[in-house]
Amino acid sequence: MIRIVIAEDQEMLLGVIGSLLDLEEDMEVVGQARNGEEALTLVRQLQPDVCIMDIEMPEMSGLEAADVLMSTECKVIIFTTFARTGYFKRVLKAGVRGYLLKDSPSEELVCSIRRIMDGKQIYSPELIDDNSSDNEQEIPVPELVDDGQITNELSNQRSNTVGTVRNYFSTVMNKMKLPTG
Repeated sequence: MIRIVIAEDQEMLLGVIGSLLDLEEDMEVVGQARNGEEALTLVRQLQPDVCIMDIEMPEMSGLEAADVLMSTECKVIIFTTFARTGYFKRVLKAGVRGYLLKDSPSEELVCSIRRIMDGKQIYSPELIDDNSSDNEQEIPVPELVDDGQITNELSNQRSNTVGTVRNYFSTVMNKMKLPTG
């Protein structure tokens, strides 16, 4: 069983992601946090396998929390709405195992969690910042990414699929046999 903590400051999205993941036979959401500080507390208490965090949250961002969790066994997945210059470099430095878009299909999140548990690193191609250069030495991405490749298996298989938060709700409602209107 893959034990998961989720940190998301948007309460409705937090609940939906938790419900979706709990529907998977091999996954269990053991804790939900509304900011990075709460996420750290839950990870220390519950010792999950994976912590999925929004990148921007009050009190402590997902990236700041990921920096702290780098020394633990917990694998971190950062979830974001859109790419920002410099974030990809920070994600790599923090040892984040997954960097995914929130509007990806829910199946992509589930598949990514399983692949990360198998030792892979999953980064949404749209979030990779090729032009992040500053005075620091560049991080050679191929050395940090599994087998020198940036992997996003489901995006390649479903190249024209665009998921939204509404898709998450529809999936939950359909699985729970509730009306979506």
